[in-house]
Amino acid sequence: MKSILIKNAQLVNEGSITTADVLVKDGRIAQISQSITTEADETIDATGLYLLPGVIDDQVHFREPGLTHKATIGSEARAAVAGGVTSFMEMPNTVPNAVTQELLEDKYKIAAETSLANYSFYMGATNDNLSEVLLTNPNTVCGIKIFMGSSTGNMLVDNAETLEDIFSKAMLPIAVHCEDEQTIRDNMAIYEEKYGDDIPVKCHPEIRNEAACFKSSYMAVKLAEKHNTRLHILHISTEEELKLFRNDVPLEQKRITAEICVHHLWFDKDDYDTLGSQIKCNPAVKEARHKKALLQGMLDDKLDVIATDHAPHLWDEKQEKYKKAPSGVPLIQHSLQMMLAFVQEGKLKLEKVVEKMCHAPAILFNVRERGFIREGYWADLVLVDLNKPYTVSKENTYYHCNWSPFEGHTFGSTITHTVVSGHLAFANGTFHENKKGERLLFDR
Repeated sequence: MKSILIKNAQLVNEGSITTADVLVKDGRIAQISQSITTEADETIDATGLYLLPGVIDDQVHFREPGLTHKATIGSEARAAVAGGVTSFMEMPNTVPNAVTQELLEDKYKIAAETSLANYSFYMGATNDNLSEVLLTNPNTVCGIKIFMGSSTGNMLVDNAETLEDIFSKAMLPIAVHCEDEQTIRDNMAIYEEKYGDDIPVKCHPEIRNEAACFKSSYMAVKLAEKHNTRLHILHISTEEELKLFRNDVPLEQKRITAEICVHHLWFDKDDYDTLGSQIKCNPAVKEARHKKALLQGMLDDKLDVIATDHAPHLWDEKQEKYKKAPSGVPLIQHSLQMMLAFVQEGKLKLEKVVEKMCHAPAILFNVRERGFIREGYWADLVLVDLNKPYTVSKENTYYHCNWSPFEGHTFGSTITHTVVSGHLAFANGTFHENKKGERLLFDR
């Protein structure tokens, strides 16, 4: 593997910004110093650029196996790397669902051959696969995923006894999608009575409303408190849910943590007027008061990590009427740029972006030797230019679905280089795919 020397970077790491050189050898960060004179196979002059740890996205849907007309692990990993995401944790609602150890390992095999980014895959829980769930290796799998709300196929877990068993016996973090199914069904019936088959998409946050989210999240928190479960609640979307989470203990000591996704910070209900089903997702993008409260909740450390819930669908599928248009938004390529836009607007500090997108997921999931720029750690690194605008177009969007809700939007920053496990995987718009990413390991 080629050695890499990054010179004169503004290194953003562990709460501070310093000027430094970084030497990468054999996949690892070999040296961090104000001045490194060692020769390397490749030298990058990072004058004027910021060097961040690679982003770790703890919630994505890459659609393989079974839904490869929408995306593949290979295609979405390329898009991730182009956006500065060096590691991802992918969800089990593929086809077939990853609900046995054999099916779970099949996804790891695909990733080993095709993923430019580092990878891990959640083990999926159902109402009847507890024995398989409990076989999951905590050192080689990121976590267990439970859909406590509408889901794909057999993945809705609504059996009270099953939930008690999983929460009391699981040795891995449990990541949950929380929306109350009965509340959603009752709301849908009201809107079907009113609109028939022509429900406006702007009604989505009223059907999948605050009550549905809070009821399910509250139930998950109470189960976790009862059993001292390591619980992680995904994509918090309401102001009301913030009261369920603590900020009076360090992240390392929290047993219950929460995630905020970039689209719930960026979009609000008014955006349905222009974007329609492009931003239809579960849980729904809601009124503007929520994104304001969620941003503050993240700043106050009630929300612990920033992720994407990247979920691509074909453009034609998104053009269907409300009930048929699938939920999910492709976001992973632009998630870091979205948060850097907040930095440029004065809403966030750059150090906070790194904390929530890089450090916190590594701490929360006990990821081994990643998420920080430290000597001896894997070299997962991203260089960004905060003074180089970037306009999103079909030509520079790498998702298999080939669309983005940001098409035509100009971000104020550009991702210039991405290093994955010591390999320069992306540089100035060019991919280098002669080496794939690594399987994430966990210290548990």
